[in-house]
Amino acid sequence: MSAVERRVGAGAGAGAVSVGGIRAGEGVVSVGEARPGGGVVSVAEARPGDGAPTLGALTVGQLLRLCDVAGLAPADAEQYAGVLLGALGPVAERPLDLPPPTRTFLSDDHTPVEFSLAHLPGRPPALRVLVEPGCLEGDLAANGRAGLAVVHELARAWNFSTAQLDALTDLFLPDDPHGPLALWIALELRAGGTPAVKVYLNPAASGPDRAAATVREALRRLGHPDAFDTLPDADGYPFLALDLGDWDTPRAKVYLRHDGLTAARAGTLCRTEPGPSAAEFEDFLVLAGGLGDGDLHVPLAGRPGLTCHAFTENRTGLPSGFTLHVPVRDYVRHDGEALARATRALRRYGMDPASLRRAMDALTSRRPEDGAGLIAYLALVHQEGRPARVTTYLSAEAYAVRVAGVDVPCGVACA
Repeated sequence: MSAVERRVGAGAGAGAVSVGGIRAGEGVVSVGEARPGGGVVSVAEARPGDGAPTLGALTVGQLLRLCDVAGLAPADAEQYAGVLLGALGPVAERPLDLPPPTRTFLSDDHTPVEFSLAHLPGRPPALRVLVEPGCLEGDLAANGRAGLAVVHELARAWNFSTAQLDALTDLFLPDDPHGPLALWIALELRAGGTPAVKVYLNPAASGPDRAAATVREALRRLGHPDAFDTLPDADGYPFLALDLGDWDTPRAKVYLRHDGLTAARAGTLCRTEPGPSAAEFEDFLVLAGGLGDGDLHVPLAGRPGLTCHAFTENRTGLPSGFTLHVPVRDYVRHDGEALARATRALRRYGMDPASLRRAMDALTSRRPEDGAGLIAYLALVHQEGRPARVTTYLSAEAYAVRVAGVDVPCGVACA
């Protein structure tokens, strides 16, 4: 029996792992023989007072409801519930009345799970879940080893190669790593029960001063020797991500941090050819950041904006995809404002905003006006050969809700 199978649920004769005790009305999840390649997750109704809620029960309940928003079949949703529990491992059974297992950088309240919806016109959004598998480990090196072990288990279960990741472990998983993270796993949950897998790594693992050199060397090893020189100037390199498994066109993705980003600057950062207009990204940052019309030179004064540059071919050295990420939670008084901005962005691109509101209701019963941070980021994505999409990043809020009404950074007008 694999480690993932043991984490998710015991096999025949070994008993089932029960992840229960979530809040009344959210269900109890009992997992028996759940495995990435095919398994069973049964969901039963919880009675009030059935016990202390656990991290696994809360996040699995959220995932099951989000799968419904994304139009996934119940069997697929149950399969993915088991996968999430397997990726979380023992921390899934940790009661929520204990503090977070680690001060993970993955979310503001240190929940080691984040959800996102990739919206496209005329279809349900694609659901993704981001997990830090090693969050229960005592140090960053062990955290990375635990995450890598889960990736290898998933690769064996779904028969995909980890060769590209394995070629980078000396760069991103050194014996004495630096930085806020070691390895995160993202799963794009697709119909049929087999997700696409993405791994996030920390370019500053050998120190912030080595981050740029680490990204350059990683791109070279991945077959993109000219890619680094096409990137725009940046103030940091927070992530490098790799697509693993069942992707039509696997990508190596470099994330850049831009301190004090203005709309005018955002319009100059895309390096795809041919690419979208500068005005498209200017307008998106103005909207998502709550800037006034025409405020192209007002900087984001809080959490910085990010860009992502996706490389799929090495003939030109240029990226084939570009994403602008705006940390909307730092530029609103509450999630009602974030929802209003997201709604405007979705409608601008012909997408139905109803799925976002349903997703928010799937995560929490609180009103959007009662906190800030349920919608963490808004992103505009352009990938060669595909229509533009808007991605909304959603927090699980397992441990805390960010207080509403906190002043937004100077220079930002709340919409």
